[in-house]
Amino acid sequence: MISIIIVSWNTPRFLENCLASILANPPTSPVEHWVVDNASTDDSPRMVREKFPQVHLVENRENVGFARANNQAIQRCTGKYILLLNPDTLVASGALQALIDFLDKHPEAGAAGARLLNPDGSLQISSHPRPTLSRELWRMFHLDAFLPYAVYPPTKWETNQPQEVDILMGACLLLRKEVLDQVGFLDEDYFIYSEEIDLCYRIQSAGWRIYWVPQAEVVHFGGQSTQQVPTEMFLNLYHSKIKYFRKHYGWLATQIYKLILRMAALSRLILAPFVIFEHSSRRQKHLTLVGRYWRLILALPRM
Repeated sequence: MISIIIVSWNTPRFLENCLASILANPPTSPVEHWVVDNASTDDSPRMVREKFPQVHLVENRENVGFARANNQAIQRCTGKYILLLNPDTLVASGALQALIDFLDKHPEAGAAGARLLNPDGSLQISSHPRPTLSRELWRMFHLDAFLPYAVYPPTKWETNQPQEVDILMGACLLLRKEVLDQVGFLDEDYFIYSEEIDLCYRIQSAGWRIYWVPQAEVVHFGGQSTQQVPTEMFLNLYHSKIKYFRKHYGWLATQIYKLILRMAALSRLILAPFVIFEHSSRRQKHLTLVGRYWRLILALPRM
């Protein structure tokens, strides 16, 4: 059996389409469906109850975050495999079966992720190397454009063969239940972001391998919940990364990482006056981002 868990917050239209795509493209294995609603203020819970009565619905009175909400369902699941799936996804025909078949045939694999596609059908990069201080420095200063280091080289994705990776995006992540029982569930210290990075780190540390499986295709619209509070989510992103470095690399590495963030944020503030030469739409986008980096600088001492 496979247990599919979807954590939802104010995305009723996407959630409905996601559930419909799952039911339209089921695997051959039995499936149990879980939706954990994180105190949505719309009609998401009612929609699930009325249109998808076969779904186990958990309704939280407050937004408890992505990790804790998933854990609420994981604790009750009965499946051999557990799929973490975002509500802003559409499951293609055969995708779920491809992921299950891969784990069935590869007992060394603790987790597998789908080929995520943008709504226009283009590839959405959904895995990357394990974050380190050098990789974060490389990424923050956009040096991957010259030499891929914080990301995998493009050739890794120009194939239909499964690829071993370090980190998989939590938008579509199939896990063995026995692996979660061994390494622990999602770390609830992360409200949102980096919880899947932390989990993949622990899975690999326990001797399991992680794979990207391109035979399984899932459309991912991306950020439909987080875009509702973009500045708060921007700060959460880096707060969670700081927690990750503190947990796995210690105090000194965390301070160095904060320094990297300050340097990157200050560089963007220094370059801010040059946005006057850009088109108005790009100018506003960059000014908004500059404002968020300023907020990050102010928040770093408390993170």
